[in-house]
Amino acid sequence: MKRGMRFTIYFFLLILLVGSCSQVLMAKDNKVDVRLLEVVHSIFYAPQYVALTKGYFNEEGINVKLSTAWGGDKAAASLMAGSCDIALIGPEPTIYIYQQGAKDYIINFAQLTNTAGSFLVAREPMPDFKWEDVKGKTIIGNRPGGAPQMVLEYSLKKRGIYPGKDVKVITNLDFTANAGAFVGGLGDFVQLFEPAASTLEAEGKGYVVGSFGVAGGNVPYTVYMAKKSYLEKNPEIIQAFTNAIYRAQRWVATHTAEEIAEAIRSFFIDTDRDILVKVVKRYLEQDTWDKNPIIEKEIFEHYEDIIILAGELEEKVPYEVVVNTDFAKKAIAKYQEE
Repeated sequence: MKRGMRFTIYFFLLILLVGSCSQVLMAKDNKVDVRLLEVVHSIFYAPQYVALTKGYFNEEGINVKLSTAWGGDKAAASLMAGSCDIALIGPEPTIYIYQQGAKDYIINFAQLTNTAGSFLVAREPMPDFKWEDVKGKTIIGNRPGGAPQMVLEYSLKKRGIYPGKDVKVITNLDFTANAGAFVGGLGDFVQLFEPAASTLEAEGKGYVVGSFGVAGGNVPYTVYMAKKSYLEKNPEIIQAFTNAIYRAQRWVATHTAEEIAEAIRSFFIDTDRDILVKVVKRYLEQDTWDKNPIIEKEIFEHYEDIIILAGELEEKVPYEVVVNTDFAKKAIAKYQEE
């Protein structure tokens, strides 16, 4: 079944479940409440948590209410149904939804990460690992049509390794089940986000041997998005939100892994501090976090090429239709001299 049909069926079933609510809420402190939905909860989104702990959102006049969807389709469905105002997801749902003819489609307005955030974990240390080493093996991947799986496939294909032919990739597990399935004996490798990958390393149950952030190159992996109608009705809110994200990006770019880990520690109280620092260092070393929120046209269109290569898209959606960089440019103009 093509991605468009798969997404349509699952997406509209989810909309029936999440319901609808679209009003702008005013908090008791006269700041505007903004319902932010992140696709997963991960150290991968460190600048977002910095914006929260440093008070940047509050200083911009908004009170962010954060929740986690645990799935891109779920986050997109919640956004379309009005159960959240802004979502942090990979941009692929905006492309699928626009192509399905939605009038009030989703627009991407600020980028947070510019590489994939997952890692390839093996059962034993492989200090001389080469991507060709996965040939004839089994990788626990992620659901078809989602950013992690598409970047995994792209990373392999660009090296002449084809899933289904050269390597078996398991794609029918829930995102949260991958680590447990691997520990339970399934597969030779597993694709994991942090801190799951480093946690397995600390427990001696897995070893990071490759980075999809490095292997996949620059992509608009996670971006902030909102419905077209919300952007049109609430440009001041979107601007304030983007300002806060840009300020956090600047802070992260000028601080150490230890300082970043300490700033976001309250969001990961169950994660060992040494692991937290280790994860932040990994992301800093591969330049995961964007220095500003602009979604570049060349990088966005490259990502559409990856989606086409994955067989999930037949033709590109115009960049100018589903991307708005005005808010990001205004944020940079306001704060870059500070």
